[in-house]
Amino acid sequence: MAQQVPAGNAVHIDVPLARRLLAAQFPQWAELPIQPVEAAGRDNAIFRLGTELSVRLPRRELGARHLANEYRWLPVLAPHLPLPVPVPLGRGVPSDGYPWCWMVTRWLPGDVAALEPGLDEAQMADELAQFITVLHRVDPADGPASELRGVPLVQRDPGVRAAIGVVHGDWDPEALTAAWESALAVPSWVAPAVWTHGDLHPANLLVIDGRLSAVIDFGLLGVGDPAIDVLAAWTVLSSTSRDHFRNALGVDEATWARARGRALDFGLMCAANTRHGSDVSQIGRRTIDQVLADTDDW
Repeated sequence: MAQQVPAGNAVHIDVPLARRLLAAQFPQWAELPIQPVEAAGRDNAIFRLGTELSVRLPRRELGARHLANEYRWLPVLAPHLPLPVPVPLGRGVPSDGYPWCWMVTRWLPGDVAALEPGLDEAQMADELAQFITVLHRVDPADGPASELRGVPLVQRDPGVRAAIGVVHGDWDPEALTAAWESALAVPSWVAPAVWTHGDLHPANLLVIDGRLSAVIDFGLLGVGDPAIDVLAAWTVLSSTSRDHFRNALGVDEATWARARGRALDFGLMCAANTRHGSDVSQIGRRTIDQVLADTDDW
């Protein structure tokens, strides 16, 4: 029986473990070259397998739950989407002391947008708007509710105010509070829910030659408020392309305002709860700056 790991605890994952799991469960791929991917996130260790495949091993129980969500729903959504996404090719099971299910997917070429200078923001805005529009139009029947990012903003209020207290030395807490309270004043989403990626920020976008080439990490995929994805206006883009993105999406004022609030929530959580200087912290801090730059909108 696989080792049991308490919820939230990480496990040690390396190339030998990945090789053993492949040899036992996917022997057809076991002899391919394998190497770790440096840009892997907190929830999953990622290995490149040969030239065409990728292996994703959750580091903690939360990552395993997210991976199961991707395995269930990405094959349903992928045929509709205008950009490549990491469709599963095989699902591994707990084995050899490793406690969770894991996954083999196609390798998607490109560089992580968060690490890539010189992005083509106009192309990014167009491609992201098209991707979000198509995703939001897919039939949401039977889709899981968006949980972490999908709750009403008012439920995020205690955590956001606590985070403002943590980062008060870096930004004006009155400006942050005013931006947040402006978002809280917007009516909640009441129309039918839509499919949402749930985590659109530069670490989950791949680019080739500065142009968007793929969308990855669908662990927070779910059905909810479309503003959950519109927050990319601040997590990914800047003022030079934000209006273009908004026009391409055609979202109403309330959705735009809720999205700005969700972006601020995201940025504050990243800045307050991750190591200063880390990629996640930098993405969060940039997002906060972008929200505060839109002071004329609230």
